[in-house]
Amino acid sequence: MVTETDISAVEVRPATPRISDKKRFSAWSGPKTAVGRQQERLGWLLVLPSLIVVFAVAIYPLFETFRLSFTNQRLASPREVRNVGWENYSNLLEDDLWWTALQNTLIFTVSAVTIEAVLGMIVALTIHSSFRGRGLVRTSMLVPWAIPTVVSALLWEWMLNDRYGVVNSILIRLGIFAEDRNFSWITNKATVMASVIAIDVWKTTPFMALLLLAGLQIIPGDVYEAAYVDGASKWQQFWQMTLPLIKPALLVALIFRTMDSFRVFDLIYVLKQGSTETITVAIYTQQLLLQANRLGAGSAAAVVVFLCIGLMVFGYSRLITVEEN
Repeated sequence: MVTETDISAVEVRPATPRISDKKRFSAWSGPKTAVGRQQERLGWLLVLPSLIVVFAVAIYPLFETFRLSFTNQRLASPREVRNVGWENYSNLLEDDLWWTALQNTLIFTVSAVTIEAVLGMIVALTIHSSFRGRGLVRTSMLVPWAIPTVVSALLWEWMLNDRYGVVNSILIRLGIFAEDRNFSWITNKATVMASVIAIDVWKTTPFMALLLLAGLQIIPGDVYEAAYVDGASKWQQFWQMTLPLIKPALLVALIFRTMDSFRVFDLIYVLKQGSTETITVAIYTQQLLLQANRLGAGSAAAVVVFLCIGLMVFGYSRLITVEEN
């Protein structure tokens, strides 16, 4: 039995103040021994080739694009290059075709990424469960993603053809279309964007499902067993356990797909090239750079695309918060 005398005899020591991460980082000034400093130098020497490659293929072109966006430089032009300030950006904002391209790009990006995220989650949850032939299903679902984008575009262009396309043939046999009706999915203004989005969803949903599946596989099975014992339904397990635990994988998948969708070029260029109905900011930039030879104006468009993608990534990181342990 503990008495008041025993309690009074206990020495009360003040709690040790917790050192913040900033102070802890500032207190560490590097290796103290010669061996440690030698290992640090060796580490920098091993990383240096990678840093040089990153600077050569990423950082330097980025800074060069920013510099050219303020000039009137043209490809293979003998005229003197001069600084025009913000003229390229003002001309870009006054161009109606730019706003059309931006609108098409946003519609494509939002629609494709949303549908791919929902379908990818469904596919990931399905192949994550145990059933016979799961390995075969996992392998076969990657086939659309493994096909090159140009090949996929040409494949679907034939399938959606108004005369000999298999899509119209199936709809006619199902009685949805009349036998004498040849609907052109790619050339019709009302369906061309939906067709392009459907092709991208068919091709890229396996990639989204693969990333989400990786997030599902790191969730311990004991969590679901405890939830099952507590009487939680499958729907409650998904919203209260699965979805919060795969936030890191979901964030990575959304960032990757948003970046790819916003700068989509090859799929739409193969199907429609420079058509106004489906022109995107990437195709618009390509037309300025290579067709019009306006290197400065094209660089300004590329800078705006880069800033838009950066804002989207920042928005994702703020919207989907990931707790750090």
